[in-house]
Amino acid sequence: VQLQASGGGLVQPGGSLRLSCAVSRNIFNGISMGWYRQAPGKQREFVARIEGDSGAVYYADSVKGRFTVSRDNAKNTLYLQMSDLKPEDTAVYYCRVATTSRVYWGQGTLVTVSS
Repeated sequence: VQLQASGGGLVQPGGSLRLSCAVSRNIFNGISMGWYRQAPGKQREFVARIEGDSGAVYYADSVKGRFTVSRDNAKNTLYLQMSDLKPEDTAVYYCRVATTSRVYWGQGTLVTVSS
């Protein structure tokens, strides 16, 4: 398995969750690693990414200031810390790694924000 996402669940509005994505060592230092999400009836959309070489981070406007993407090189793991969650954040979250040869996707983890 190249990417394995976990950490999803049910959370109340205003709550927090941390998603994890275990990445195979051979692709961990790809061009970029990030998170996308797909809400019911909608297209998959970009959430956040971190560049492989520079470590620069980028966020969708809808999550800026609330979500933080990070990585642990020792554990080959990508994280998405989500705070102040809103019902519109409800979606299946996918981790993604881009290398020079291809793009890899994890299987997705469901986040439901509801009271």
